[in-house]
This record gives sequence, C-alpha cells and structure tokens, in this order.
Amino acid sequence: MADFENKKDEVLGSAKEKIGEATGNTDLENEGKADQVKSDVKEAASEAVDAVKDKANEVIGKLKGD
Repeated sequence: MADFENKKDEVLGSAKEKIGEATGNTDLENEGKADQVKSDVKEAASEAVDAVKDKANEVIGKLKGD
C-alpha cells in the first residue's frame, strides 16, 4: 500500500508542478516539486528498510544453518 501512496504523491506532485508552470503559479509549482521529492525520500527509505530486513534474514538463516 505504501508503494501506491508514493506513486500517488509522485503523480499528483507532477500534475501540480505542470499546472503551476502553465498558470504561472509558482507556489503550486513548488508544492508539486516538494511532493515529488517527498515521494522519492519515502521510496528510498522503504528500499533501505527492505534491504536491512533482507540482510537480517540472511544472517539469521546462516545462524540457524539454513
């Protein structure tokens, strides 16, 4: 579900940015850019958590002799 939320934030952010550019609304444009950055940060954090979990499971498996 988090992946869906991140994608939604990215798409909405892109739309806000484009609408802001088209209308000359720099606040909306910047808000859209910020939404996209927030989405990227969430995605990177999620990937880092997954990598840590994978490595922890690998270590536990080795300790158990799997």
